[in-house]
Amino acid sequence: MGMNNKNLLTQDDNMLVFSALASPLLFHGVFNRFNGVSPAPWDSLNVSFGLDDKPEHIRINREKIKKRLGCDRLVSATQVHDSRVYTLKEKPAHDLEVTGFDALVTNIAGVGLMIQQADCQAVMLFDPEKKAVGIVHAGWRGSVAGILTKTVSAMNHAFATKAADLAAAISPSLGPCCAEFVNYLTELPLAFHDYQVRPNYFDFWAISHDQLSSAGVKSENIHTANICTCCNHDYFSYRRERETGRFGSVIGLK
Repeated sequence: MGMNNKNLLTQDDNMLVFSALASPLLFHGVFNRFNGVSPAPWDSLNVSFGLDDKPEHIRINREKIKKRLGCDRLVSATQVHDSRVYTLKEKPAHDLEVTGFDALVTNIAGVGLMIQQADCQAVMLFDPEKKAVGIVHAGWRGSVAGILTKTVSAMNHAFATKAADLAAAISPSLGPCCAEFVNYLTELPLAFHDYQVRPNYFDFWAISHDQLSSAGVKSENIHTANICTCCNHDYFSYRRERETGRFGSVIGLK
């Protein structure tokens, strides 16, 4: 599980953390598909209400994540593959799922911001200076729409975050080994064509790295898990399985 990657630390069989995000101010984790209660094909730590899994299973799974991280609220988004950013300005009375957003930012402590995944990236952002966090659901459409740049801008607008202060981490997600786009000529802009690693296959980890870098995040502060969800059966993969669950990546302030 990427144990040779110095950016990574696997705490146990269920959660991955980035050593680059280790901070007394912060909790975070990328949860794999195990240790939940959902039946096949969503087995077992499915966090998405948008599938045919029973809502009570998802609530139990989300409670397990909250307990593991020590946070009392989870805020998520329905995720529509667009580029809108939701700024959480006060602690909600209960868990919250907002509609029509693909990125979440906050400076409120005790709230876990969660992205739901089955090949798309979750990109975690941490500003230790202004004490703020963000997390981005970045699929190819979001990448084309510039969602990472928009999220860095949203953090600057809401919290006066300087991009150069940010630490960023790109979660397990579809790797260049498996990111095949047979219709790339109509789907991907010309600038993305440079990231083709072999015919029809693209390195979206590198695209996200370079988009963050262009937004002002220091290259040495951008960390990639280098784990492909399609190759690694510890994670849900839409590309591998079609009907499957969604795993959760969470970041928040203590």
